[in-house]
Amino acid sequence: MIPEAEIGISHDYELVDLRADFSTENVAAAWLMLALGDSREHAGNDGYDDSVSLHYSWDSTVQNYARVAVGDVIALWDRKELIGVSVIEAIDTASAEKVLYSCPRCGKADIKRRQREKPAYRCGKCGHLFSTPRQKTKPVTTYRSAHGKRWMNGRGLLSGSELRALCDAPKSQLSMRPARWKRLRQALLDATGQASTVKDIAAAARLAVAGGHRQSLVRTRVGQEEFRKRLLREHGEVCAFTGPTPADALEAAHLYSYAESGEHHEHGGLLLRRDIHRLFDLGRIAVDTSSETLDVASSLDGYPCYAQLHGQSLTLQLSPEQKFWLDAHWLSKRPRV
Repeated sequence: MIPEAEIGISHDYELVDLRADFSTENVAAAWLMLALGDSREHAGNDGYDDSVSLHYSWDSTVQNYARVAVGDVIALWDRKELIGVSVIEAIDTASAEKVLYSCPRCGKADIKRRQREKPAYRCGKCGHLFSTPRQKTKPVTTYRSAHGKRWMNGRGLLSGSELRALCDAPKSQLSMRPARWKRLRQALLDATGQASTVKDIAAAARLAVAGGHRQSLVRTRVGQEEFRKRLLREHGEVCAFTGPTPADALEAAHLYSYAESGEHHEHGGLLLRRDIHRLFDLGRIAVDTSSETLDVASSLDGYPCYAQLHGQSLTLQLSPEQKFWLDAHWLSKRPRV
């Protein structure tokens, strides 16, 4: 089975502009990350277990959660000033149940703890005062960066207003904001004079690929987008193997080789998370249709976020046609694992 990004057979051709900006503005991706620790006022969740010089945590409820990558520059701040800067060396992912809190009157999550007054909570939307927030759990994907190797302490170097000016959207209220690496790099050089330290961060950061611009003909699958939309209408924003997933991270996975048939069979697909789709295509994740559970290859034992899926039930009931295709997938892929 060939992933959606690769070439199929019954396709139209379209002209794609393949861009690789070689300007220094895009040499590295940079992020301004909010780290408040115990001083956070927002009480809509329990916060994150951060150790700013070593790791930073977030989850799939946070905007931009999936855009951060290994090699990106990470600048942590507490709204008042820069805490420090480093480069992301690795990102660990896992699945978890997140506890969310909200106002018992209006249901909004914009609630704050009051330090001395009683009741202990106040809603920022309706003004309601209450002692105990409404509580619910939500399945999320968690992320934790490892960035301790090149950590540079930034206390006293850049103020909150200076950091905001370095962001793509200076007035943004997001906790994870894209920043301009070229400007951040220059600001650090001006504030510290530590050219060697800043250059070390720059050297470790993910570099853009040289090449300018070129145009290329690629093949696109006819009907692929409608195939995906139909699966989204039928199943919602849910990965068939792992559960609720934002639509942006879901792909329409064919259960057979689309490259060979060139057809979108009515019961021939499932919505899968992008990484899960790739592992399914490789046969490293398969489905035991007799029990409708996942079978994860032993080659993934070293990756807990995948290994823990072994033996878990699918999030939907399979049709007879889907079982047929999945049995064929097992026979074609499993002997090669």
